[in-house]
Amino acid sequence: MAITPLSNTRVTTRQIPEWHHIPNTSIQSKPLMIYHGAFNSTPTELEEHLKGIGEVIPQWVYSMYRQTHFHTTTQEVLGVISGSARLCFGGEENPERFEPTVQRGDLIIVPAGVGHRLLEDLHGNQEKFQMVGEYPHGKQWDMCYGKPEEEAKVQRIKDVAWFRQDPLYGADGPALHV
Repeated sequence: MAITPLSNTRVTTRQIPEWHHIPNTSIQSKPLMIYHGAFNSTPTELEEHLKGIGEVIPQWVYSMYRQTHFHTTTQEVLGVISGSARLCFGGEENPERFEPTVQRGDLIIVPAGVGHRLLEDLHGNQEKFQMVGEYPHGKQWDMCYGKPEEEAKVQRIKDVAWFRQDPLYGADGPALHV
């Protein structure tokens, strides 16, 4: 597996304010992070590498849901293994939303509470957009959609632990310096 050296890794970070009932980064103040072109591997190689670091466990290979959702029980790590897509973070009506284009080799860290959805799979005649979804040991993700009745769940976000190691780089890495 080829990993971009830490010194050459370009990272985009975004703080996204609460929008209606989507907390985004307002509770923990940990940013959404995208490591651009961070790896070049097969899905199996990425999964094995992440297991070797030991911070997250790969749980699925899929695209991203087209409905805005967020998780209150865990941080989420997404490794783009094929294709490219335009995503929306923060809620599609949020004037401070973030709509990046991601592609194969990008690693995305989605903090608990950050609303996210697929806007557009840009595969055309190319590879379909897919990711490996990973979560910290012992964590199960929930699904929330920004409804008023989810407020009790949202309060749990303050107790969700951040990473002890960078999910991709281990003992040092961008996730440890935010």
